[in-house]
This record gives sequence, C-alpha cells and structure tokens, in this order.
Amino acid sequence: MRVLVVEDFEPMARAILTGLRREGMAVDVVYDGGAALSHLALTRYDVVVLDRDLPGVHGDQICRRLAAGRSPSRILMLTAAGSLDDRVEGLGMGADDYLAKPFDFPELIARVRALGRRAAPPVPPMLSHGDIRLDPGSRAAFRAWRRLPLSAKEFAVLEHLLTRAGQVVSAEELLERVWDEAADPFTTAVKQTMYRLRAKLGDPPVIDTVRDGGYRIGEPDAPVA
Repeated sequence: MRVLVVEDFEPMARAILTGLRREGMAVDVVYDGGAALSHLALTRYDVVVLDRDLPGVHGDQICRRLAAGRSPSRILMLTAAGSLDDRVEGLGMGADDYLAKPFDFPELIARVRALGRRAAPPVPPMLSHGDIRLDPGSRAAFRAWRRLPLSAKEFAVLEHLLTRAGQVVSAEELLERVWDEAADPFTTAVKQTMYRLRAKLGDPPVIDTVRDGGYRIGEPDAPVA
C-alpha cells in the first residue's frame, strides 16, 4: 500500500510516517498543500492522510480537487475539528473517512488499511498459490501450514506477486508499490529482499526471475535467468 501523509506539524507527521512504515506500508510525507499536489501529480497513492488546516493550499481545496478529478486515492481527513458538522462537511467535500485529533494510533492504522482495500482492485481475503497461503488481514503467511517469518517488506513483496499471479512484475513496479520515495532508484533492495524471501519460502522454488522483465509467481515454465 502506498500512502501520502500531508501534515504540517512535523513531529506528528514523522510519528505517523514511522508507525505506518512499521506496518509494512510505503509512506511519503509532505508538510504543506503545494507539495501534496506535486506528489499527487506524479505518484499514484492508495490512501492520502490529509490534515485539513494546511499552509499554502488548504486541505479542503486538495480534497475537492481529488474528488473532482475522480482520483482513485482514498482520503482520510485528519484534523482537530471533530464536531459532527465538521465531519459532515469533510465527507461532503469528498473525503472517504474523517478522524479527529487526538486519535489512537491503532485506529488510524485500521482506517488506513480499510481505505487501502477500497482503493485497490478486489482481492480474495486469503491469497494462495499451491501450498502458499497469505492472509493480508492478519499479516500472516504460510507454506505447507508452516508460518513464514517474513519481514514487512518480504510480506509486501509476496502479497504483490500473489495479487498479480501469472503476470510479470518488474523491479521498478515493486520499488514503487512496496517502497517509497526514500528508496534509491538504483538500490539493490528489491533483489536483496527477493533473495531473502525465496530462502524463507524454501523448495520447490515458486518465484521465477524473468529475463529483461522482473519476477513472476505461478508460471513455472517462464524463461528464467
């Protein structure tokens, strides 16, 4: 899941950034409305955590622009104004959800995950291929009923490959969907994560490296490097 956090109070923005990344999400953060619009013009985000009272371009204006442009990004409006009228107004201008400050962080995570499921193409509650099963809800992965000790990034890579089973997924796509803008485009993070993931999945191998393409799960007859 790719998330954009737009919050002008830097300590809160950093806390949200750190917490969501610990949950395995790819998260970018900006501190004003103008920077938010620039990021949204270049990157497809599943969820935008949007502070309402922003410097520069106001959060309400960003929300209206996304709604008018039929953006696929889901908006969680985050603000200190939490009265019933405020919530009704925020939802009326196009926000998908509304969370008042102060908030409990587990609730923020749950709301972001719920919006992410709505933004993404529908997937089964349990992803599987052969003897591999992955439960996105509980963040658990198994092979032959053995729970796999996957890191957040390894889990996210396997989840993305299973949702695209039978299709080639490039390293660039994985870098965009699983990492975030802090990742160096020339990094070997994808290759290193794939190496560790394959080791934890064990034999027989299920992830192919496709020449000049990327990676694919579910096609054992694909040409491999």
